[in-house]
Amino acid sequence: MTRRVLEVVEAGVVPYAKALEWQRSLAQARIDGRLVNDVVLLLEHPPVVTLGRNSDAAHLLSGDGVEVFETERGGDVTFHGPGQLVGYPIIDLTRHKPDLHWYLRALEQALIDGLAGIGIPAARNPGYTGVWTREGSRKIASIGIHVKQWVTWHGFALNVSTDLTQFGRIVPCGIPGVEMTSVARETGNGNGETGLWDEAVAAVIHGLETAFDVEVRPMELSPTY
Repeated sequence: MTRRVLEVVEAGVVPYAKALEWQRSLAQARIDGRLVNDVVLLLEHPPVVTLGRNSDAAHLLSGDGVEVFETERGGDVTFHGPGQLVGYPIIDLTRHKPDLHWYLRALEQALIDGLAGIGIPAARNPGYTGVWTREGSRKIASIGIHVKQWVTWHGFALNVSTDLTQFGRIVPCGIPGVEMTSVARETGNGNGETGLWDEAVAAVIHGLETAFDVEVRPMELSPTY
């Protein structure tokens, strides 16, 4: 049996509006059959706050100095910014399993496995979507998705060397009192030194490869997107 392919685009720093445009275009191409394989965009955003379909306006404590976007993804409010690895999988679930709960758990498992590979024990937190550290129950990754005709977009945000004080702008994911953390903090690499980002990207790609049982290949975005 031929293994499914996941094409990986490492896009660098991309404004949120542009990345959203890419996702919608790629998702439609996947729905239409013009995009043959699943794709994941891996990137960083300039500082931005996004509000999911279920967000509560009271959970945005301060939008000063950052763009604020309302989006079609599930979930509440979150912050994206430099040092945060954002992943937007464009996956046709009919080629895997057309089940949103399965997909969410698979994304969580990909991040859990990836973090284990760089020495961070991580786990699910029953009743919540996302990934927490096993010791201390600090939240290290957030997940919010959207699906159309079983094709996914939006995705996950893993704090690698993110400025964690920025989460003071919001009630992260609408969870009062949640403590956010990062790969840099958990590994003691507080400055997020060179190499940490590449290590985290490689670990997440490997986690996706395992969780979705796919062959990963590098991809460059066509100008048509």
